[in-house]
Amino acid sequence: MSVKKIINDPKRVVDESVAGFGRAHADIVRVEFDPIHVVRADAPIAGKVGLVSGGGSGHEPLHAGFVGLGMLDAAVPGAVFTSPTPDPILAATKAVDGGAGVLHIVKNYTGDVLNFETAADLAAADGIEVRAVVTNDDVAVKDSLYTAGRRGVAGTVLVEKIAGAAAERGDSLDEVAAVAERVNANARSMGLALTPCIVPHAGEPSFTLAEDEIEIGIGIHGEPGRERVALEPADRLVERLLDPILEDLPYTSGERTLLFVNGMGGTPLVELYLAYGHAAAVLADRGIEVARSLVGNYITSLEMQGMSITLLKVDDEMIELWDAPVQTAALRWGR
Repeated sequence: MSVKKIINDPKRVVDESVAGFGRAHADIVRVEFDPIHVVRADAPIAGKVGLVSGGGSGHEPLHAGFVGLGMLDAAVPGAVFTSPTPDPILAATKAVDGGAGVLHIVKNYTGDVLNFETAADLAAADGIEVRAVVTNDDVAVKDSLYTAGRRGVAGTVLVEKIAGAAAERGDSLDEVAAVAERVNANARSMGLALTPCIVPHAGEPSFTLAEDEIEIGIGIHGEPGRERVALEPADRLVERLLDPILEDLPYTSGERTLLFVNGMGGTPLVELYLAYGHAAAVLADRGIEVARSLVGNYITSLEMQGMSITLLKVDDEMIELWDAPVQTAALRWGR
């Protein structure tokens, strides 16, 4: 092996990891392998809208870590940084259909969008009503190697939690989709990388950075961002991420936000909380209230060192749904 990783066969990484995830959280999920998908243990739930998301592996805990009460009903893992094919997406959609329809939450990457669309068409032919919400919260770049339009990144977690709570309380498919669209429309994100990541089957870094360089505006697959700059103090890095977010979705004094500081997989919490502290101070100076917060590694890029900041402009209903009980491997509160 040319790199140090805790793996056996690079071709089996996803299957073996998902199997381990299923064993670790058998009280919350069940895992199917033909084709591969992760389903809420008590799915399907009669009369409840089912929520399905998915995408390439390597971003854990996204998406399987968010399957459970109050969030997703199923997640479909593809190969590392590769969209799942339509067959497992269709299987997951069927597995969670309780008769009230299914919402697909799809990050805006070309493969994900096309494959979820195909699966939705196949589900419709089987009599399952499907809606889709495509997340596109990344303000760093309009188009990338993987997308037409903005990338879906950490704001996806917030869409899944808030829409999941709406489905859990019994909202209709149209209502759950509308909540998801509203969250996506009010979420903005931007990230940076201090180091690249190493895809297991590639065995080498996805890009190169000098010892004193960082990449501003990276994607979750290590796609290039807006610019490379010399390493700076944390406060300045936070401002480099916050400024374009606040320019893109202007806030006025007195508005409320959910502030989400996310690690890219290799960043310790001591650094993430340091960054959160300055981000909250910057918002306070502008008269913006941080009504809710989330800090940690929730949508990652393997072992990349870096972080992203997401702001979600919230209202009373979003706060109520955010606070609603959730019981997943990666998010748990309210029970």
